[in-house]
Amino acid sequence: MADNAEDMITLTNAEQDSGGSSPSVATPSGAEDFVITNDSARGIYEATIGGQTAAGLVYTKIGSRVVLSATSVFPEFRGKGLASRLIGGILDELRRQGRTATVTCPFAAAFVNAHPEYADVVDPTSPRSHPAGRRH
Repeated sequence: MADNAEDMITLTNAEQDSGGSSPSVATPSGAEDFVITNDSARGIYEATIGGQTAAGLVYTKIGSRVVLSATSVFPEFRGKGLASRLIGGILDELRRQGRTATVTCPFAAAFVNAHPEYADVVDPTSPRSHPAGRRH
């Protein structure tokens, strides 16, 4: 992620990103560009706004399954719903690719629990390694 990754805040529950839970990657007109990129070499999905890194989600791949491990948002971008948009965008992309997800990140687990429309993306044999309420 960006050089100032130590300033990232790891989200452990849905209340920490209370700016909304819209999973849409589309940005309202007049808003800055919201772009999700996949740094597969480092195992990080990154969200940028106006070219500036705003959030990230660390993952690992196991076959056709992707383990979503930890979601972080830089302090200046918190409370705007970016983590939810990032997770929704990632799950949409995984669905398009025919992949499934195992969710170990508590924030991502809370997102999935609140959005049953993503149930088809969550791996039924290994949906998560621990309950959504557990904190790292």
